Amino acid sequence: MKSNFELLSPAGDFQCLVAAINAGADAVYFGLEDFNMRARAKNFKIKDLKKIKQLTGNSIGRRKGERSAGGWGKVSNKKIRRYLTLNTIIYDNEMKKVEEIVKKVKPYVDAIICSDIAVMLLCKKHKIPFHISTQCSVSNTKSAKFYKKLGAKRIVLARELNLKQIKKISRIIPVEIFIHGAMCVSESGRCFTSQFLFNESANRGKCIHPCRRAYIVKDEEGNKLKIENNYIFSAKDLCTLPFFEKLKNSGAVAFKIEGRNREPEYVDTVVRVYRRALDKKLTKKEIQDSMKELEKAYNKGFSSGFYLKSPTNDDFSKTENSSATQTKQFIGKIIHYYPKINVGLLKLNTGKLQLGDEIIILGKTTGIVRAKVKTMEIKHKQIKEAKKGQIIGIQLPFCRKGDDLYKVVKR
Repeated sequence: MKSNFELLSPAGDFQCLVAAINAGADAVYFGLEDFNMRARAKNFKIKDLKKIKQLTGNSIGRRKGERSAGGWGKVSNKKIRRYLTLNTIIYDNEMKKVEEIVKKVKPYVDAIICSDIAVMLLCKKHKIPFHISTQCSVSNTKSAKFYKKLGAKRIVLARELNLKQIKKISRIIPVEIFIHGAMCVSESGRCFTSQFLFNESANRGKCIHPCRRAYIVKDEEGNKLKIENNYIFSAKDLCTLPFFEKLKNSGAVAFKIEGRNREPEYVDTVVRVYRRALDKKLTKKEIQDSMKELEKAYNKGFSSGFYLKSPTNDDFSKTENSSATQTKQFIGKIIHYYPKINVGLLKLNTGKLQLGDEIIILGKTTGIVRAKVKTMEIKHKQIKEAKKGQIIGIQLPFCRKGDDLYKVVKR
């Protein structure tokens, strides 16, 4: 049974966009090269918007022979809504450029996510729906009424709210909340640490995440403070799956996954897990199995955020890098694909491949395809292991010439 909620996925590039569509997202949010809060993501160009609209429209179908996990096609024929992020602070000398962007994107987006009132006024001027970014830290009904009166169609609420507070604001205006992904130790991500230390402003989308590092606390006399966890500024990732049914009753209409800097396998895994949770009430066993899936993707440990209670020491990460239980290793490229027999010709650039290995195929138009190596051949002879430099035939789901092939490696 399909839900009436919107599942909103990040799309940092075309691979992630296609992955989000095939995994079951109802909407995607993405940025251009300027004025978005993930300036370090690959992002898109204005010229890409036509193709994005084509991919997310309801007239695109799979090519003959394509499977549901690959290709430009989608799992269903529904229209995928498109939201553009123009959510950094804007200066006077940038207003002309911002307005040009607003005018150019109008035919291609369903709404603009923004935080600067100047951008909101430009959206009104050019009759483009706009959503209020979490950067505005809306956390009460008076602020919600203000933005509603200004013309906003939706508010992405501050992350520092509990379920009761969300319910109250949702009676004023449709609200969107985050359900999974990285969290900033600063209020709704409005941090200045990166600016102070490296002259790279988080509020201009250029944060380099110095908060993720381990720190030693000491005073001016050199006395050190003994602390249990040196990652004192690094929050764990938000994960709401264990209590997701409560979010369905929170009044929110849209559920957002953070991660425009993440890779396609992250998008694929997280969207699929929450798609299932949206469409049905998961059993305890299904939640446990789904949590294991989420642990395979990029994460810094999981926290319930502010939804159930205020965070404590347990909500800070204990690692600078990902705690994912698996990663991927590049091994080669697809040099030809035979769709009638579902066989790909692979050149092994590095490493080795064995029967039973789990693999990931990534491509700009293919998105992400997952498979397990069941058979391998060299010149029509069955083999059990392939090594660097060899060209092998392998049975694969639909993919394309030039796609990259990775081996899944457990940590």
